[in-house]
Formats: sequence, structure tokens, C-alpha cells
Amino acid sequence: MPDRADDGLRISTGQCSDKGRKPVNQDFHGLLIPHEPQLSSKGVAIALADGISSSEVSHIASETAIKGFLSDYYATPDTWSVKTAAQRVLGATNSWLYAQSRNGPSRFDLDRGYVCTFSALIIKSRTAHLFHVGDARICYLSGHRLEQLTEDHRLWVSADKSYLARALGMREGLELDYHSYTVEPGATLVLMTDGVYELAPEGFIAEAIREHADDLNKAATEIVAKAMELGSTDNLTIQIVRVDSVPRGELWELADSVATLPLPPVLSARMDFDGYEIVRELHGSNRSHVYLALDRDSRRQVVIKTPSTELRGDRDYLERFLMEEWIARRLDNAHILKPCVRKRQRSFLYVATEYIEGQTLAQWMTDNPKPDLEVVRDIVEQIARGLQALHRQEMLHQDLRPANVMIDVNGTVKIIDFGSVRVAGVAESHIGPENHLLGTAQYTAPEYFLGEPGSQASDLFSLAVIAYQMLSRRLPYGTGVAKATTRAAQRRLSYRSVLDDKRDVPTWVDGALRKALHPDPTKRYQELSELIYDLRHPNPMFVNAGRAPLLERNPLLFWKVLSLGLFLIVVWLLATHPGVGQ
Repeated sequence: MPDRADDGLRISTGQCSDKGRKPVNQDFHGLLIPHEPQLSSKGVAIALADGISSSEVSHIASETAIKGFLSDYYATPDTWSVKTAAQRVLGATNSWLYAQSRNGPSRFDLDRGYVCTFSALIIKSRTAHLFHVGDARICYLSGHRLEQLTEDHRLWVSADKSYLARALGMREGLELDYHSYTVEPGATLVLMTDGVYELAPEGFIAEAIREHADDLNKAATEIVAKAMELGSTDNLTIQIVRVDSVPRGELWELADSVATLPLPPVLSARMDFDGYEIVRELHGSNRSHVYLALDRDSRRQVVIKTPSTELRGDRDYLERFLMEEWIARRLDNAHILKPCVRKRQRSFLYVATEYIEGQTLAQWMTDNPKPDLEVVRDIVEQIARGLQALHRQEMLHQDLRPANVMIDVNGTVKIIDFGSVRVAGVAESHIGPENHLLGTAQYTAPEYFLGEPGSQASDLFSLAVIAYQMLSRRLPYGTGVAKATTRAAQRRLSYRSVLDDKRDVPTWVDGALRKALHPDPTKRYQELSELIYDLRHPNPMFVNAGRAPLLERNPLLFWKVLSLGLFLIVVWLLATHPGVGQ
């Protein structure tokens, strides 16, 4: 029977498992097709595990691995990529199984412990993600052949004797194979344990799948029966998955809202709008219109953000517009803008967020041209906490700048704009080219100008530019970063020290900023916490670096001094050698 998903991605499956000639079936298998929105955000999961015959408890390992994977994977954040989510879940399962063996009677003989092979297939959007450890197989049906997509983790000691080299629960650390492939409608994948693939001919498997295309369960049953007929002495399990259709790659929630919600009218002061009273316009641009409003139910001030009138016909823009709220609802951090709790059915396409009474960091920097170093540290640390909340959810901000940061009346710093945020779990569903350069040039990391995707080190670079600018009122490379569109040009970028004769900034603080602002992302700090620590604690690498030369600290003063020196030399030469120049 075909298993039909609600919308977009549709698959048909067939499964069969049999203990064969053994007294107990140590194999375990499972399949989960969720409803929307998880179908779009997490995909379909299929998995099987094969216990090892030397262990009397490996069937428990197999069952635990499959049940745990299918439940825990769907409990991971929607923002995580498939790879991250599955690896985190399987890593935890491996640790639990290994601990059970180490704490049990078989702690000195893991071949009798909680060990099993594991192979899983997750189909999300147009991509099949494969996770594998052990000697089960995942194959792709190509014509009359089965193309093996996984590697058998077996160690052969002779022509007829081998040992399982890797498995779930075998070691404290899990070495897991991962691959991803693009799939199209009609693609058929087969998961099998060795009890099936070692005996059933691949031609027979292919023919059975084609003959019973409308009932893949029957095909699976015939294949298992054939392997037993040909002498299989092991447990036998097979899963067949055919992709019937794939989605367009849109996030279901956002696509549904864009398709069904009407665009809001032009708003003005005192206007009633969807349960809100508009107070005044706060900001307007070619990207959006922002208003201060009063919630009629709670009497609380909120911010209403509506799409730009110029871009209302752009579906991609509207989905990205709603993505800001989608992102904010998945974050809970004091340094991240909070969306309003939705208590009423929304009648128009807009976003409602908390109102922050305060000013942008850009305005604060204008009002405080020479802030104390401790104040700069405090602001940078608060922004970093907001970024860390994003990074833990596999999100990159990509447009961190003073205008996108607010400081409220209590001094709390909040990141307020998510229009350029890259969400790993959403990006892997995206169909078509991705625009990586979404930020503001002055604060954008150099790697974006090479057309490369960003990383957490890219957000760290932007934060370091803000810290540098607060201390110096300038940019570390001027406008050079945006112009450096080749690696050679980026190697020629020259960092200008934050130190000068007007500010008493420690040399080691400048060293920390120099590292954070390195054009090569691999040579920056790899964790925000490292930068924050070095801004407060003298790093021995930077303490004895010495004060930067005058040319780097103040180029204008350097050239003035040099010119004066040359002028005095010329005057001296003319005075001591009257004939010079005649």
C-alpha cells in the first residue's frame, strides 16, 4: 500500500522482517511519515537495525536504536539541519548503549553487549540523507541493478571469515557515515540486512519491486522468502522506499500563510487594524513599514511590521518577511527580540513583536563617541549572548550591524532584525540559487565577497567590527573588504590598529580584535566565548605584542611628522651647504 503524505513529498513503502531459521529476530525496523509542518521541516524517516548474533541483548539495542531515533529526531529543533539533528540523536543513543554494556555483566566482552548495526534514510524536500554504521546496506535501484550507497563496515581476516568493525554501541565514540543525494520522483531506495542481500539476487529484487509496484509490501515479502529459499540462516529485514513526488522546497507554514493571508492596507495613526490601534509610524523603507501600536485586549504597546508596498508581488520576499517571525518564535533569549504571543487569528500578512523603549546601537554610538572600554565590553557581551542563542539553533544572523541592535532604557541589548538569517534546517530545503550576500557591506565578513557561505566565524567578524568601531569611530579595513573579491586581494588587506594617542586601550584588547577581524575565517576565534574572554583577560600572545607603530595608529600624523622631518633636513642642507641647489 502506498503511504501518502499530506502535501508535497509523497512516498510509497514496503517492509518485511522475519526471524528466519533463528529462534529470535534481533532485527528491528521502523518508518515515520509526519504531518505538516514537520513533513516539510523534518522530512520522512526510515531506519533499520541488526543485532549481532553473539549477544543475547542485541535485540534490545536494535529496538532502542530505532524507537529512539524515530522519536528523538522529530523532537530536535526545526532549525537544525538533518545531519546535525540525526548525528546528535545517534550520538546520544550510542553513548547510552555503550554505557549499558560497560555497566553490565558483559563489560569485558562487548561482542556480548548492547551492540547493533544501524542504517537510516531521511528524505526531506528533494534530498535523501543517509546515516550508516555496520554492515546493513542502503541501495539505489537503477534499472536491473542495485547500486550500493553505503560501505560494509566489516574486517575480513580470511576469505570466509570477517568481523564487524563498526557498530552502534561498540565504542564510546560513534564513527557514523553520512551522505546526501538529490532525489527525483520515481527514485527507489532499498534498505537490507545481510540476511537478505547476501542471498537474494539483485536481479530478483529489482524484478520483484517492478512487478509489485502497487504493493511494495508484497515485493518485500517475496524478496525475504527468496533469500530464505536460497539458504539464508540469519534474520532477514528489507525496506523499500519509492519517491512518488517531491515538494517545491518551500517551508510549509510560510508558503501557506503567503498563499492565504491578504496583504494589509496602508496603515495610519488611530486606525483600527486586526485588534490593534495604530499609534504612529516608527520607520519606513523600501523593505518594510514599522508602526507602534496598542493591543486592544492587553493594552500593551507592540510593534507592527508590514511588507513593503513596492515588493508585495514578490513571493520570495514575502516568505522571507514572515521567516523573521518564524525564527523569533524558535528563540528564547533576553537578547533576542520577542514576537507577540498570538491570541487571535491573524487576518492579514504582518508581524507583531514586543516594543522596545530605547534606541538603536547606531544612535547610541552617535550620542557616545568615546565610550568607556567597560561599557563597550558589556554591549559586545550582550550581543554575543544573542548570537550564541542563534548559533545553538544552527542559525547565522548574516546582517549584524548597529542599526539592527537596540539598547532599552534598562541597558539591555537586543538583536532586532532577522531578515537575513540563514536557518540550516530551512536552507537545505531551498530550491534554486541562494543569495549569500545579504548583509551590510561595512560589517560583512570577507568570505561572503568570495561567494562563499558563511559560518559562525562570519557573525563573529561582524561583532568584532562593531566593537572596533565603538572604540575607534572607524572601520578596521576602511572600505577595503567590500572591494576585495579575490583571495589575493584579501591577503593584501591591512588591519589598522585600534590603538591611537587619544584613547587608552590595552594592547592585548587590540590583539584580540585583530584576531577576530582576520580576513581568513579559519584564523579567527572559532567561538564567541573565546573573543569575549580575551576582551576581559590579557592573552599572553597579545600582552607583549608592543604598541602599534604610528603609521598604523595614525597615518595622517605619521605623514605630517615625516614631511616635517624632510622639510627640516632640506632647510639644514641649505643652511650648511649654500651651494646646494644653485
